[in-house]
Amino acid sequence: MIMQLIAAMAGTIAFSVLFSVPRKYYIYCGLIGGAGWGIYSLLQGASSPAIASMFATMVVIFLSRFAAVWQRCPVTIFLISGIFPLVPGAGVYWTAYYIVTDQLRLAVQTGYQAVKCAVAIVLGIVFIFELPQKMFLSILKKISPGKM
Repeated sequence: MIMQLIAAMAGTIAFSVLFSVPRKYYIYCGLIGGAGWGIYSLLQGASSPAIASMFATMVVIFLSRFAAVWQRCPVTIFLISGIFPLVPGAGVYWTAYYIVTDQLRLAVQTGYQAVKCAVAIVLGIVFIFELPQKMFLSILKKISPGKM
């Protein structure tokens, strides 16, 4: 599990470099992406991949919004990078592969699972973005009174 977290953090930081995130935010992006993957890994054994994706996404978005308030920058800096490890890219790949190789039953199964994960990610984003900005400001004031 530790190696998976390190790989998720490294992948998130690499994605941050690819999308020209300012250097000073790399570590935050990596920690947020690693936290999301950690939650996903913990929940995947106890529930479906879609449920694990939704809760992991909620953690990523919550941490992204908190980091954006703390660092006084746009939330998309952390959100786009942090969500990277959770995107069901392998599911989409295998769906296309099974379609090309005429294994339609497997294509439907993997495609359906990938769509469920994608919808779960969207729902996780929506749920946390519905939280008021003042909540994140008040949390930051409680944690670090001198920051705000």
